[in-house]
Amino acid sequence: MDTILSLHSRLAYVVLTILALAIINGFWGLIGNRAFGARDLRISLFGLIFSHIQLLLGLVTYFVSPYFSAWENGMGTVMKDATLRLYLVEHPTTNILAIILITMGWSLHKKASDSRKKFFRIAVFYTIGTLLLLSRIPWQNWP
Repeated sequence: MDTILSLHSRLAYVVLTILALAIINGFWGLIGNRAFGARDLRISLFGLIFSHIQLLLGLVTYFVSPYFSAWENGMGTVMKDATLRLYLVEHPTTNILAIILITMGWSLHKKASDSRKKFFRIAVFYTIGTLLLLSRIPWQNWP
């Protein structure tokens, strides 16, 4: 459990860094009116891949966490406790939504015909997804 949790926490730094690079690259390409090239594709793809790996590690962490057993006491118990609610409801739900938005940005950029639309879709969807991720990080317990 500790190894998975540690990996999940440390990989978050990598994921946030790559997503920040993808967002900056997206806005930079949009503002600079550049052509969407192989480098732009790789940066965006790495953001997608690493965020999905983080999601998988998070799901494993969720089910092996000592907090998970609190569900046995019912939803009322979980929802009344701020810590349990954060770890069992808010963090996973918001982060799954964030990964869905990042995935939508990736999928929509592939359907776009011109570079400007590609950069726009990556920049906007990755930004919204990253903001959602940042909103539900348990900062007080994050190494």
